[in-house]
Amino acid sequence: MERIQLIAIIASFLFLFYIGRLIVKGKLREEYAIVWIVCTIILIIFSFWRNGLQVMSDLAGVYAPPNMVFIGSIIAIMIYLLHLSIVVSKLQEQNKTLTQEIAMMKQKMDEKSLPNGK
Repeated sequence: MERIQLIAIIASFLFLFYIGRLIVKGKLREEYAIVWIVCTIILIIFSFWRNGLQVMSDLAGVYAPPNMVFIGSIIAIMIYLLHLSIVVSKLQEQNKTLTQEIAMMKQKMDEKSLPNGK
C-alpha cells in the first residue's frame, strides 16, 4: 500500500467520523448528511480499490480517469445545488406564509385591544 493511498484512507475515515460527530451534535441534519456520507464512502472505496477509477472510466467511455473525477464531481454538485434550490424555495414560501399569518394575528389583536372595536 502506497503512502498516498494510506493518507487517502485515513483522511476519508476521519471525514466520515467528523460527519458523524456533526450529526450527533445536531449541527448537520440527517437529510444533508446522507450526501456527505455517500461521497465519503465512494472515496473510501476508490482509496482501497486502486484500479477502480480506471475501470469506471473505461466503462463510461471516458478517455482519462481524472476526467471521470471531474465529470462525476460536476454532476454531483449540480444535483446538490438543485436540491438546495428546492429547499430554499420551499423555505421562502413557508416564510411568506408565516409572515402573512403573523400580520393577520397582529391585526386581530390590535382590533381587540381598541375600545369599542375601533
